[in-house]
Amino acid sequence: MFEILLSFSIATMALALSPGPDNVFVFTQSITNGSSYGIATTAGLISGCIVHTTLVAFGISAIIMASEGLFLGIKIAGAIYLLYLAFQVYKAGNTLMITSKEIVQKSHFQLYKQGVIMNILNPKVTIFFLAFFPAFLWDKEENTIAQFYILGLLFMGISFLIFSAIALLSGRISTFLQQKKNSGVFFKWLQIIVFTGIAIFLFLP
Repeated sequence: MFEILLSFSIATMALALSPGPDNVFVFTQSITNGSSYGIATTAGLISGCIVHTTLVAFGISAIIMASEGLFLGIKIAGAIYLLYLAFQVYKAGNTLMITSKEIVQKSHFQLYKQGVIMNILNPKVTIFFLAFFPAFLWDKEENTIAQFYILGLLFMGISFLIFSAIALLSGRISTFLQQKKNSGVFFKWLQIIVFTGIAIFLFLP
């Protein structure tokens, strides 16, 4: 069991460090708003993993994947939400400054909630959990539901630590960038590109 959990932890660390939509999203929120907001976003994304862990543990994810209509519907809902977020950023104008006097940004809770919704509405996370977790079950004759939750919590803990580290490092970058002229325009379009890119990513094979 220990060897399997160690292997799972190493694999999870490698995945969390690999460039992907989630850590890129944490990065953009951190350099736009600051480290604490990136950590709030991370907490939201990780909290959404509880839902995917539950779906895998109880076999519901297999039902979702078996239904092409339902699976496509979740993809469309996720893409619409991401494009809506991109549009909200676009409407905000070019005032996404992170100076102490003019801050036009979401609260920690709003970013946390946004992270939860983004994660839940991303069916690729469900596919990933369904493909990744079963390979690390250490005893298929014991309670597999409990094993799935142990793997899920371990995955969430490791990912949270790595994403938080990304948020902290990105926050240091933001301190430098906020001194640059027209940084608000840069941050605005960076977020729009990330939101739109993740929406497109949902439909890639």
